[in-house]
Amino acid sequence: MKTIILAGGLGTRISEETKFKPKPLVKIGEKPIIWHIMKIYSHYGINDFVICSGYKSELIQEYFDNMDEPWTVTPVDTGKETMTGGRLKRVQKYVEDDRFCFTYGDTLNNVNINELINFHIKKKTLATVTACNPPEKYGVLKIKDDMVTSFQEKPHREGEWVNGGFFVLEPGIFDYVKNDLTVWEKEPMGDLAKDNQLSAYRHTKFYQPMDTLSEKNYLEKLWKNNTADWKVWK
Repeated sequence: MKTIILAGGLGTRISEETKFKPKPLVKIGEKPIIWHIMKIYSHYGINDFVICSGYKSELIQEYFDNMDEPWTVTPVDTGKETMTGGRLKRVQKYVEDDRFCFTYGDTLNNVNINELINFHIKKKTLATVTACNPPEKYGVLKIKDDMVTSFQEKPHREGEWVNGGFFVLEPGIFDYVKNDLTVWEKEPMGDLAKDNQLSAYRHTKFYQPMDTLSEKNYLEKLWKNNTADWKVWK
């Protein structure tokens, strides 16, 4: 089973880091965030990856040329201006007629991939998305009589669900993607939902995208403090 990872965007909201490298190569600890994502999949026995590069694709290629991991990795330059759905469409030939995983190169969580895949198979839909509780961007204070009674740095908003990536997809989803300008999160996901072909696997544990420098620093802090919940491997 293959995993396709989006790694081609500009990462403009974290330009302090992405001026010189694509966002998936921004490091958490000593390794790029894309390595952390691939380690999650590898822990569950998925070691075959297709990387959809674009912005500074030569650096993606260089990283995997020199990577020391027992993985099969195929970096594919899917174009600098191609949208998320278009990038996926461009690598269709690499998955052929097989079920595959698909995710973003800048998002971490500790979803059980085996349980996710089994859920997808049981639902018999073309697509399954991992639905996550979004983390608050700011710490939350609870106040009583002008005194702080508790403080949580980044609590999750229970009862709210967002697209957390970590999809499981059937080849039939490619019929929903038109061309390079197709944004996966718009028409394809919307049309799949209308056709009752998009299942949601609820994941209530750790989930954290890396869209900003503060989020990068937060992940870095968790890693250095040995409290990185996404580290499911030994």
